[in-house]
Amino acid sequence: MSFKYCLFDLDGTLTDPAIGITNSVMHALEKYDIHVADRSELYPFIGPPLDYSFKTFYGFSDEQAVQAIKYYREYFSVTGLFENKVYDGIPEMLKALKDKGVTIALATSKPYEFSVRILEHFDLMKYFDHVGAATMDGRISKKADVISNLLNEMGAPGKDEIMMVGDRYHDIEGAKANSLKSAGVLWGYGSKEELQNAGAEYILSEPSEIPELF
Repeated sequence: MSFKYCLFDLDGTLTDPAIGITNSVMHALEKYDIHVADRSELYPFIGPPLDYSFKTFYGFSDEQAVQAIKYYREYFSVTGLFENKVYDGIPEMLKALKDKGVTIALATSKPYEFSVRILEHFDLMKYFDHVGAATMDGRISKKADVISNLLNEMGAPGKDEIMMVGDRYHDIEGAKANSLKSAGVLWGYGSKEELQNAGAEYILSEPSEIPELF
C-alpha cells in the first residue's frame, strides 16, 4: 500500500458519542414540544451535519434549524461532549499508525472547538498532526467541504496517498468528492450495505485492521 496520510471521522469512528448527541438533540427538540422516548430514533443524527439532520428528519425550516442547533449546543457544550467514550482498540490503532510514520488528521462535521476538546479529554490529540472540522457558523459543515479545506491546510498532498476512514455514507461520499480512497468501519452507526453503496473501497470490522492498509 502507498497510503501515507489517514483522515479520520470522529463520531462513530473514534468515539461512541451516542448518549451525548442524543441527549443534546432531545434538549433541542423539547423546545419545540417534540418528545422522543427512544433515543435510538435519534441515532441518524450521529455523523451528518446538524443542519441537515434537523431539516431532513424533522422538517425544520432553515431558520428553525439554526435555532435548534443553538439549543443543541446549550447542552452539548457543557455536558454532552463528554457523554462519550473511545471505542476499544482506537488508541492502539493510532499509535500503530504513528509508529509507521503515517500523518494522521481529523476530518469531522463537528465544530473545531468541540472536536479539539473531545480529543484532548480522551488523550487522543497527541496522535493528530492536523484537525479538519466544521465551523460554528455553518460555513463549513459538509464532509466534502471539511476534507477539501483540510487538504489545503495540509499542503495538498498527493491524493493517491490519502485514506479517509469513517462509519457513515457522508464520510465515503466526502472522500469521493475529493478523489480520495475510503474505508468504511462497521463498529459505528453505518451498515455494511450503506458503506458499500456509498462506494467504500474497504470495509473494516476492527480498528486493528486500519494500520494493515498502510
